[in-house]
Amino acid sequence: MPREADVVVIGGGPGGYVCAIRAAQLGLKTVLIERDQLGGICVAYGCIPSKALISMAKLYERAKEGASFGIVADGIRVDLAALQKWKAGVVSTLETGVAALCRGNKVQVIEGSAEVIDAKRVKVMTSSGTEEVVTKNLVIATGSRAIPLPGLEFDGRLVLSSTEALALEKVPESILVVGGGYIGLEICGVYQKLGSKVTVVELTEQLLPGTEPDLVRLPQRNLEKRGAKILLKSKVLSLEKGESGVKARVSTPNGEVVVEASVALVSVGRTPLTAEMNLAVIGVNTDAKGYIVTDARMKTSADGVYAIGDVRGQPLLAHKAMKEGAVAAEVIAGLPSAADWKTVPWAIFTDPEIAGVGLTEKAAVEAGLQVKRSRFSFGALGRALASGEAEGFVRIISDAKTGLVLGVQIVGPEASNLISEAALAIEMGATVEDLALTIHPHPTLPEAIMEAAEVAAGRPIHQMKGL
Repeated sequence: MPREADVVVIGGGPGGYVCAIRAAQLGLKTVLIERDQLGGICVAYGCIPSKALISMAKLYERAKEGASFGIVADGIRVDLAALQKWKAGVVSTLETGVAALCRGNKVQVIEGSAEVIDAKRVKVMTSSGTEEVVTKNLVIATGSRAIPLPGLEFDGRLVLSSTEALALEKVPESILVVGGGYIGLEICGVYQKLGSKVTVVELTEQLLPGTEPDLVRLPQRNLEKRGAKILLKSKVLSLEKGESGVKARVSTPNGEVVVEASVALVSVGRTPLTAEMNLAVIGVNTDAKGYIVTDARMKTSADGVYAIGDVRGQPLLAHKAMKEGAVAAEVIAGLPSAADWKTVPWAIFTDPEIAGVGLTEKAAVEAGLQVKRSRFSFGALGRALASGEAEGFVRIISDAKTGLVLGVQIVGPEASNLISEAALAIEMGATVEDLALTIHPHPTLPEAIMEAAEVAAGRPIHQMKGL
């Protein structure tokens, strides 16, 4: 007999498992189907593994440079196999935690590949056979996959996606990174710190396309200081594989060049994973790029079918997927829930980190707003100097008339952690005066946000007016 459910969630990533747990908490009989590992790409192959390696690579580099701070470490080296083992332990801990949360909330988890028969029936291929689940509601949370390029298809050995690149057990002598987006830069930053020579080929005129140029300059400069070769407005024309690596012909503004490397990391974007969902059959509409179209309540064009996370479209961020998962569960349970957040913060784990939330100055002006831009440098902040990380700045974009905080951008130490205060300020409708009047503990990095707000309010203390 088919298994019956109120809700079937396909995909156990950040959006899917949150949706399943929330639905079960609301009294719905919930089935979660995952073909690989609970936690999805984020936990197993993306967010968590990359940040684990980034953290340890940074620690290694800091230790090597310790003599400038009076800390001398002789003979320090990296055992990448041991580092990968530690990283796997972090991933395993999180996967075990997600599984325990599902059990504790009475979510039925099926390990297997799902195929949608129609809006109310799902076939699941498991290791022990095939079973069918009949459901009242269906949530598609299948995520996305890396996009290969013609002639640069992933082979897992010489041409790598981010998944294989994060699992290397030997530091490659050199890496060719095709695509200067955040995934490629985060990963090559790890291996550069561990000793790899890096070449980045980016089709557009800057690294991190879509990010404000002044936020990108510091990470790019640091990559180049460590010896990276960055080729902008350039394209890989062909790639040859050999016994010891790859050889790429690259078109650049200055003519054609040849780049040789131990491995190539291709990171040019991601595409939604919906092949087995039979979207056309069940009447689910998609946009020109294949993303599922939903309303603010995560409802698709098919009755009783919802979509969350990467399959729903940009930005492809785990924290956005989590919130969408909770919304879908609450809507299915009959609650008046919707995606009513004002903004979604983002962070890029380069060196230094970059983070932002809300409107950029350009977007605010294009929206017809009269804006004020205020900025405070980490070079004037005691904690940043005391930590030996004084690069970068905090910038606040505010409404020139009301003082309302419209957007915040940060490049510098712990930007990923600092941006949450800014996100709360925008969500709560705070003004720069509110931020300036909020006492921040000293000496800490969040003081930079308060100081930038003081600049906006016209009364900077630790920075001269007009800077």
